[in-house]
Amino acid sequence: MQRVPTSDHELPLEMVRNRPQLVPELLRSVFGLDVPGDVQATLTSETYADTHPAELRCDATVLLNDPDTPSLGVVVESQLRAREEKTFSWPAYLALLRLRRRCPVTLLVFCPDQATARSCAAPIDMGHPDWVLKPLTVYPEILPPITDPATACRLPELAVLSAPAHADGPHARAVVSSLSAALDALTGDTGALYHDYVMSRFSDTARKLLEETVKLDNYEWKSEFAITHRAEGRAEGEARSVLLVLEARGIAVPDHIRDRVTNCNDLDQLERWVQRAATIDTAEELLA
Repeated sequence: MQRVPTSDHELPLEMVRNRPQLVPELLRSVFGLDVPGDVQATLTSETYADTHPAELRCDATVLLNDPDTPSLGVVVESQLRAREEKTFSWPAYLALLRLRRRCPVTLLVFCPDQATARSCAAPIDMGHPDWVLKPLTVYPEILPPITDPATACRLPELAVLSAPAHADGPHARAVVSSLSAALDALTGDTGALYHDYVMSRFSDTARKLLEETVKLDNYEWKSEFAITHRAEGRAEGEARSVLLVLEARGIAVPDHIRDRVTNCNDLDQLERWVQRAATIDTAEELLA
């Protein structure tokens, strides 16, 4: 099965495509817009083919309530840096969406950090009196910590986006526990993709907390990907222990042996190597 894109640019958009309900939740919880909690959210066409498709293609579009007579249209963009050309294309996206759907429109921009969000949020003066577009920008730190497993399972994407910003904060344990529940509620490649995303952004402390939280809560993983990732995490920890013991005893480890240890997923074998590393005199004896 083909994996969905994993780049920093594509992942927020993939989340919106997987769960359009994320958009009204952000508009309500982050920006205080008057959007009902049970509003219907529908992903629609991302191309404005009636003008210049190559130039006027937004990242995603979400319509709230009835797609035929929406109450609000949301243009969703993902930006890794501020770009001047967007100050011209973003107003066009909104104007064309408003023309096509005959409804109010807004612009929501996903950004990787606060600095980028601040730049992308700069007001766009259209020239006409009082006509100024102020993009709504989202970045991890602006999102609330998700500390309730039920909320995390209802909107896993919100938990995934928020967790790296709060996994080292005062609510770290609750955030990580809720994230675990959210990831395990997902199926197929989506769960694995989101897991890889948060792990790549977690600090070492947060990664350890995830494993400790799972053990302390006696949490039973249910999904295949979660069971696999947990086993891989334990194997990585055991492999690290083998190498640390050898390093502490001043034993040099050739690259081919280091690769053999780090690529091993057999927990029983790794545990034997940990015990053997405490008594051997050379790295070669580890594999004897």
